[in-house]
Amino acid sequence: MQRDFEVSDPNTMVNEFMTEHDKREDAKQGSSNDWVQKTSLYREFLAEREEIMKHKWLESEKAGHDIGFERALVEWVSKYRTGWRRNRQQTAGIKGSGGAS
Repeated sequence: MQRDFEVSDPNTMVNEFMTEHDKREDAKQGSSNDWVQKTSLYREFLAEREEIMKHKWLESEKAGHDIGFERALVEWVSKYRTGWRRNRQQTAGIKGSGGAS
């Protein structure tokens, strides 16, 4: 593909290519990945990610600077994940065990 302008940063061309490539791949896959988003595993992943992001925000506020996702992830998993999962399973058990269907 011929360009009418010069790219000052060689990474710009690579990034543009990858972005276009990703868009084409997404269009090819289309609804084939929709089933993934409907799985309970994916929903659990999203719920955990949301909790990690909350933890990141709270701890960053306390520290007065962004602590970063990796630190927040490690801290949340080591301190809170087990209790969060247990609570989530108990809540799901309560919701699923009683009442009319």
